[in-house]
Amino acid sequence: MTRGLDWFDAFREIAPDWSVVLLGLVTQLGDVWFLGLLVGTVYWTDRTDRDEAAAIVGIMLSGLSLITALKAAFALPRPERVLVEVGTLPELVRPLYEATTTATGYGFPSGHALMSTVVYLTLAEYWSVGTRRRRYLVATSVVIAVCFSRIGLGVHYFVDVVAGAGAGLAFLLLIRPLLDRYPTHRGTLAFAIAVGTATVALVVSEMTPDAVLLFGASLGAFAGWQFAVLARAREAGHGPIRTSRPLTARAIGVVLSIVVLVAVTTFFGPVSLAAQSIALGAVAATFVAVPVVYRSEQVRNRGRRSPTGLR
Repeated sequence: MTRGLDWFDAFREIAPDWSVVLLGLVTQLGDVWFLGLLVGTVYWTDRTDRDEAAAIVGIMLSGLSLITALKAAFALPRPERVLVEVGTLPELVRPLYEATTTATGYGFPSGHALMSTVVYLTLAEYWSVGTRRRRYLVATSVVIAVCFSRIGLGVHYFVDVVAGAGAGLAFLLLIRPLLDRYPTHRGTLAFAIAVGTATVALVVSEMTPDAVLLFGASLGAFAGWQFAVLARAREAGHGPIRTSRPLTARAIGVVLSIVVLVAVTTFFGPVSLAAQSIALGAVAATFVAVPVVYRSEQVRNRGRRSPTGLR
């Protein structure tokens, strides 16, 4: 069965050699490192609505687990072709070309297409920069550009990117009503969805290293967010934890997340991989909790220095 529909061959006939440089740069907009940097920056700098920022982080983690599960389930290969021969390019641009055209692993669906759709459309929905219409226009343009770059570089068939973008869109349409129904709990729900999706990826992929690491990151992020919400509740004067059922539930969630992460990874996986997953979970928990806890400490310290606080 062909998945290409001859789009790559038609593009190769008219594309100049230098176009690989442009395509290589564009495709980075859908790479994990760039999306992680973008979402992380939004989360740490956006203080207007931390729950929405947390939801963006959770949805990104869910997208990573979703593509891991889908690739393992379909197990279809990538194209065996390149846009240009690396030897014909100047030495300065060869590293970029090799990095973007030597993708490994399964090809269906496209991870860049799915992740771009999930992340950029989520940012368009929840990130309060500019108008909603402009955000969606920019997000759609970036997704299309990334999808085209994957076909143009020869690392995906046309059907791969369509399926990736379609799966990402379907996923958003499925979870967004739930997140919008409980706006004050968007962060918790998004991280819970991330944990659920990571669990599915763990099972479908039969405990591949990527799935195990994502499982650790998702559980860690969930625990970190529960800790952050507890810190925020303390700032607002709620508690103590033992007298509040919601706060008690969050505290239990932190402990259970740690227990489940250690138990699952050490029981089913190699010790080295379990250690990496646990370490990544600790990093994710710290990353999610620190800005909220730090903000809470600042607010509390200002309260102590104010006349009201002195009384």
